Amino acid sequence: MNYATAVHETVAALRTIREQWGELLLAIETPPADVWPPRQLSHTMRALDDEQLVVEERAPLVLREHPAPLNVAALDAGLAIERQVFDLADTLAAAVQRVSHGDPRRWDYQHPGAPDARSAAGSRAHGLHYACVWVEGRVLDEDTEPEPQLDGTLAAPPFAPLPPHLLHEARRTARIAEGRLLRTLGLDQRTTPVPDRPCPWCGGELTLHTGPEQAPTVTCSTGPECAGPVPLDVQGRRVWNWGELHVLVGVLGVA
Repeated sequence: MNYATAVHETVAALRTIREQWGELLLAIETPPADVWPPRQLSHTMRALDDEQLVVEERAPLVLREHPAPLNVAALDAGLAIERQVFDLADTLAAAVQRVSHGDPRRWDYQHPGAPDARSAAGSRAHGLHYACVWVEGRVLDEDTEPEPQLDGTLAAPPFAPLPPHLLHEARRTARIAEGRLLRTLGLDQRTTPVPDRPCPWCGGELTLHTGPEQAPTVTCSTGPECAGPVPLDVQGRRVWNWGELHVLVGVLGVA
Protein backbone atom coordinates (compact mmCIF):
# COMPACT_ATOMS: atom_id res chain seq x y z
CA MET A 1 0.00 0.00 0.00
CA ASN A 2 1.37 3.41 -0.94
CA TYR A 3 1.79 6.28 1.51
CA ALA A 4 -1.03 8.44 0.12
CA THR A 5 -3.55 5.60 0.33
CA ALA A 6 -2.56 4.86 3.93
CA VAL A 7 -3.00 8.54 4.84
CA HIS A 8 -6.43 8.67 3.19
CA GLU A 9 -7.68 5.49 4.89
CA THR A 10 -6.39 6.57 8.30
CA VAL A 11 -8.00 10.01 8.10
CA ALA A 12 -11.29 8.49 6.89
CA ALA A 13 -11.35 6.02 9.81
CA LEU A 14 -10.61 8.73 12.37
CA ARG A 15 -13.39 10.93 11.00
CA THR A 16 -15.87 8.08 11.10
CA ILE A 17 -15.01 7.50 14.76
CA ARG A 18 -15.56 11.18 15.54
CA GLU A 19 -18.82 11.38 13.62
CA GLN A 20 -20.31 8.27 15.22
CA TRP A 21 -18.96 8.75 18.75
CA GLY A 22 -22.08 10.56 19.96
CA GLU A 23 -24.20 7.62 18.78
CA LEU A 24 -22.03 5.21 20.75
CA LEU A 25 -22.37 7.30 23.91
CA LEU A 26 -26.13 7.31 23.48
CA ALA A 27 -26.06 3.55 22.94
CA ILE A 28 -24.34 3.07 26.31
CA GLU A 29 -27.36 4.69 27.97
CA THR A 30 -29.91 2.78 25.89
CA PRO A 31 -30.85 -0.91 26.04
CA PRO A 32 -29.33 -2.88 23.14
CA ALA A 33 -31.14 -1.89 19.96
CA ASP A 34 -33.15 -4.26 17.80
CA VAL A 35 -32.45 -4.56 14.08
CA TRP A 36 -35.52 -2.45 13.35
CA PRO A 37 -35.85 0.50 13.11
CA PRO A 38 -32.44 1.58 11.75
CA ARG A 39 -30.32 3.35 14.34
CA GLN A 40 -29.82 6.31 12.01
CA LEU A 41 -33.52 7.15 12.40
CA SER A 42 -33.36 7.19 16.18
CA HIS A 43 -33.03 10.95 16.45
CA THR A 44 -36.26 11.49 14.53
CA MET A 45 -38.13 8.97 16.67
CA ARG A 46 -36.85 9.85 20.14
CA ALA A 47 -37.30 13.06 22.07
CA LEU A 48 -33.86 14.29 23.03
CA ASP A 49 -33.22 16.51 26.01
CA ASP A 50 -30.52 19.15 26.12
CA GLU A 51 -28.10 16.81 27.87
CA GLN A 52 -28.32 14.24 25.09
CA LEU A 53 -27.91 16.87 22.38
CA VAL A 54 -24.41 17.71 23.64
CA VAL A 55 -23.47 14.14 24.46
CA GLU A 56 -20.24 14.41 22.42
CA GLU A 57 -18.94 16.99 24.90
CA ARG A 58 -19.16 14.83 28.00
CA ALA A 59 -16.08 13.74 29.87
CA PRO A 60 -14.08 10.84 28.39
CA LEU A 61 -15.37 7.40 29.29
CA VAL A 62 -12.09 6.57 31.01
CA LEU A 63 -12.71 9.41 33.50
CA ARG A 64 -16.33 8.60 34.31
CA GLU A 65 -18.05 6.25 36.68
CA HIS A 66 -20.48 3.80 35.11
CA PRO A 67 -22.69 2.47 37.90
CA ALA A 68 -25.40 1.01 35.68
CA PRO A 69 -24.85 1.21 31.91
CA LEU A 70 -27.86 -0.05 29.97
CA ASN A 71 -25.67 -1.48 27.21
CA VAL A 72 -22.52 -3.07 28.60
CA ALA A 73 -21.29 -4.13 25.15
CA ALA A 74 -21.40 -0.52 23.97
CA LEU A 75 -19.54 0.65 27.08
CA ASP A 76 -16.85 -2.00 26.61
CA ALA A 77 -16.46 -0.97 22.97
CA GLY A 78 -16.24 2.71 23.89
CA LEU A 79 -13.61 2.15 26.56
CA ALA A 80 -11.54 0.01 24.20
CA ILE A 81 -11.76 2.55 21.37
CA GLU A 82 -10.76 5.42 23.64
CA ARG A 83 -7.74 3.51 24.92
CA GLN A 84 -6.66 2.56 21.41
CA VAL A 85 -6.81 6.14 20.11
CA PHE A 86 -5.26 7.63 23.26
CA ASP A 87 -2.42 5.09 23.23
CA LEU A 88 -1.86 5.81 19.54
CA ALA A 89 -1.56 9.53 20.30
CA ASP A 90 0.99 8.75 23.04
CA THR A 91 3.02 6.67 20.58
CA LEU A 92 3.02 9.31 17.84
CA ALA A 93 3.83 12.09 20.29
CA ALA A 94 6.84 10.22 21.63
CA ALA A 95 8.20 9.90 18.09
CA VAL A 96 7.47 13.24 16.39
CA GLN A 97 6.49 15.86 18.98
CA ARG A 98 8.84 18.82 19.52
CA VAL A 99 6.28 21.23 20.96
CA SER A 100 7.23 22.88 24.22
CA HIS A 101 5.08 22.71 27.34
CA GLY A 102 2.26 25.22 27.29
CA ASP A 103 1.82 25.13 23.51
CA PRO A 104 -1.84 24.15 22.81
CA ARG A 105 -0.67 21.90 19.98
CA ARG A 106 1.23 19.68 22.38
CA TRP A 107 -0.06 16.23 23.32
CA ASP A 108 0.43 15.89 27.08
CA TYR A 109 0.95 12.45 28.56
CA GLN A 110 -0.74 11.08 31.64
CA HIS A 111 0.53 12.34 35.01
CA PRO A 112 -0.36 9.72 37.67
CA GLY A 113 0.81 11.98 40.51
CA ALA A 114 -1.55 14.84 39.63
CA PRO A 115 -4.09 15.86 42.30
CA ASP A 116 -7.22 14.91 40.36
CA ALA A 117 -8.26 12.49 37.62
CA ARG A 118 -8.73 15.11 34.91
CA SER A 119 -5.32 16.73 35.32
CA ALA A 120 -3.73 13.31 35.71
CA ALA A 121 -5.12 12.28 32.33
CA GLY A 122 -3.12 14.88 30.41
CA SER A 123 -4.52 15.50 26.93
CA ARG A 124 -6.80 12.49 27.34
CA ALA A 125 -8.99 14.71 29.50
CA HIS A 126 -10.03 16.56 26.33
CA GLY A 127 -11.76 13.44 25.05
CA LEU A 128 -11.81 11.21 22.01
CA HIS A 129 -12.75 13.95 19.53
CA TYR A 130 -9.64 15.92 20.45
CA ALA A 131 -7.43 12.83 20.27
CA CYS A 132 -8.74 11.91 16.80
CA VAL A 133 -8.13 15.43 15.50
CA TRP A 134 -4.64 15.48 17.03
CA VAL A 135 -3.71 12.11 15.49
CA GLU A 136 -5.13 13.25 12.14
CA GLY A 137 -2.82 16.26 12.25
CA ARG A 138 0.18 14.01 12.70
CA VAL A 139 -0.95 11.72 9.89
CA LEU A 140 -1.32 14.74 7.58
CA ASP A 141 2.11 16.06 8.65
CA GLU A 142 0.66 19.35 9.87
CA ASP A 143 3.06 21.80 11.57
CA THR A 144 6.17 20.09 10.23
CA GLU A 145 7.72 23.17 8.58
CA PRO A 146 10.10 25.64 10.30
CA GLU A 147 8.22 28.59 11.78
CA PRO A 148 9.27 32.24 11.24
CA GLN A 149 10.05 34.24 14.36
CA LEU A 150 9.71 37.97 15.06
CA ASP A 151 13.47 38.45 14.65
CA GLY A 152 13.37 36.95 11.16
CA THR A 153 14.88 33.62 12.10
CA LEU A 154 13.23 30.23 11.69
CA ALA A 155 12.37 28.05 14.65
CA ALA A 156 12.36 24.27 14.51
CA PRO A 157 8.98 22.88 13.47
CA PRO A 158 6.62 21.73 16.26
CA PHE A 159 6.46 18.20 14.86
CA ALA A 160 8.61 15.96 12.72
CA PRO A 161 7.04 14.23 9.72
CA LEU A 162 5.46 10.88 10.59
CA PRO A 163 7.67 7.94 9.59
CA PRO A 164 6.05 5.36 7.30
CA HIS A 165 6.06 2.61 9.93
CA LEU A 166 4.09 4.83 12.34
CA LEU A 167 1.68 5.85 9.60
CA HIS A 168 0.89 2.19 9.03
CA GLU A 169 0.50 1.66 12.78
CA ALA A 170 -1.91 4.63 12.88
CA ARG A 171 -3.85 3.18 9.96
CA ARG A 172 -4.08 -0.25 11.59
CA THR A 173 -5.21 1.15 14.93
CA ALA A 174 -7.73 3.59 13.46
CA ARG A 175 -9.33 0.98 11.24
CA ILE A 176 -9.60 -1.55 14.07
CA ALA A 177 -11.27 1.07 16.28
CA GLU A 178 -13.57 2.18 13.44
CA GLY A 179 -14.60 -1.40 12.73
CA ARG A 180 -15.49 -2.12 16.34
CA LEU A 181 -17.50 1.09 16.64
CA LEU A 182 -19.48 0.39 13.46
CA ARG A 183 -20.14 -3.23 14.45
CA THR A 184 -21.32 -2.16 17.90
CA LEU A 185 -23.79 0.28 16.34
CA GLY A 186 -24.87 -2.16 13.63
CA LEU A 187 -23.59 0.22 10.95
CA ASP A 188 -21.02 -2.06 9.39
CA GLN A 189 -21.63 -3.55 5.95
CA ARG A 190 -24.41 -6.08 6.46
CA THR A 191 -27.71 -7.33 5.11
CA THR A 192 -30.27 -8.25 7.77
CA PRO A 193 -33.87 -9.53 7.47
CA VAL A 194 -36.29 -7.24 9.28
CA PRO A 195 -37.66 -9.52 12.03
CA ASP A 196 -41.41 -10.25 12.32
CA ARG A 197 -42.41 -7.44 9.97
CA PRO A 198 -43.45 -8.55 6.46
CA CYS A 199 -43.99 -6.02 3.70
CA PRO A 200 -47.34 -4.26 4.35
CA TRP A 201 -48.13 -4.20 0.63
CA CYS A 202 -47.41 -7.81 -0.39
CA GLY A 203 -46.29 -9.84 2.63
CA GLY A 204 -42.80 -10.33 1.24
CA GLU A 205 -39.65 -10.42 3.36
CA LEU A 206 -38.13 -7.03 4.12
CA THR A 207 -34.35 -6.75 4.28
CA LEU A 208 -32.35 -3.93 5.84
CA HIS A 209 -29.11 -2.96 4.09
CA THR A 210 -26.54 -0.94 6.06
CA GLY A 211 -22.96 0.15 5.55
CA PRO A 212 -20.45 2.58 7.02
CA GLU A 213 -20.60 4.92 4.04
CA GLN A 214 -24.21 4.59 2.98
CA ALA A 215 -27.60 5.48 4.36
CA PRO A 216 -29.73 2.44 5.30
CA THR A 217 -32.19 1.08 2.77
CA VAL A 218 -34.87 -1.61 2.86
CA THR A 219 -35.82 -3.94 0.03
CA CYS A 220 -38.80 -6.25 -0.47
CA SER A 221 -38.17 -9.79 -1.70
CA THR A 222 -41.30 -9.97 -3.87
CA GLY A 223 -39.93 -7.89 -6.72
CA PRO A 224 -41.86 -5.72 -9.22
CA GLU A 225 -45.17 -7.38 -8.23
CA CYS A 226 -44.99 -5.66 -4.83
CA ALA A 227 -47.33 -2.68 -4.77
CA GLY A 228 -45.16 -0.64 -2.41
CA PRO A 229 -45.13 3.05 -3.45
CA VAL A 230 -41.37 3.19 -3.99
CA PRO A 231 -39.08 2.64 -7.00
CA LEU A 232 -37.33 -0.54 -8.03
CA ASP A 233 -33.60 -1.08 -7.53
CA VAL A 234 -31.29 -2.52 -10.18
CA GLN A 235 -32.29 -6.04 -9.12
CA GLY A 236 -36.00 -5.35 -9.60
CA ARG A 237 -36.85 -5.11 -5.90
CA ARG A 238 -38.96 -2.41 -4.28
CA VAL A 239 -36.52 -0.27 -2.31
CA TRP A 240 -37.16 2.24 0.46
CA ASN A 241 -34.26 4.67 0.31
CA TRP A 242 -33.30 7.06 3.10
CA GLY A 243 -35.98 9.57 2.14
CA GLU A 244 -38.78 7.00 2.32
CA LEU A 245 -37.69 5.00 5.36
CA HIS A 246 -39.59 7.09 7.90
CA VAL A 247 -42.78 6.31 5.96
CA LEU A 248 -42.08 2.59 6.13
CA VAL A 249 -41.36 2.86 9.85
CA GLY A 250 -44.72 4.54 10.35
CA VAL A 251 -46.60 2.01 8.27
CA LEU A 252 -45.05 -0.85 10.19
CA GLY A 253 -46.39 0.70 13.36
CA VAL A 254 -43.11 1.50 15.13
CA ALA A 255 -43.55 4.32 17.60
